[in-house]
Amino acid sequence: MMGFSHLNAEGNPAMVDVGAKTVSRRTARARSIVTLNDEIMQHLSGQDITTKKGPVFQTAIIAGTMAAKRTDDLIPLCHSLGLDNCQITIRTEGNEAIVDCLVSTEGKTGVEMEALVGASVAALTIYDMCKAFSHDIVIRETKLMEKTGGKRDFKRD
Repeated sequence: MMGFSHLNAEGNPAMVDVGAKTVSRRTARARSIVTLNDEIMQHLSGQDITTKKGPVFQTAIIAGTMAAKRTDDLIPLCHSLGLDNCQITIRTEGNEAIVDCLVSTEGKTGVEMEALVGASVAALTIYDMCKAFSHDIVIRETKLMEKTGGKRDFKRD
């Protein structure tokens, strides 16, 4: 059975030592789904929702990108990573805003947390910008969709 990677031999929290790992191309894609009600969706025009605060999805993309770049400031044992790329897309299906965050780097450790943080903060930004219309907003799920590089690749069906 595999132990927790962020605990040392004494059981205390510890950053994983990646010094001996080889540099490889690392990618990860995470998704958050935000359920919006009909009142909010009435403000959808084209590919975005406009509020007094501005364009919701465009703002969420910027916020998610900024958050992905600062993941190590938010998650205590994450390594500081220079991201080569961070792409956030938001599309609607019915009353859902589907946020995808794709992140990549050349490094010794993966970028799953960066993708998850980017998708999460973009979803939270959608909530924040739409709450003046209604608080009937649900951030339903945030999950890793795929990753490459490192010990094993992963892809959710």
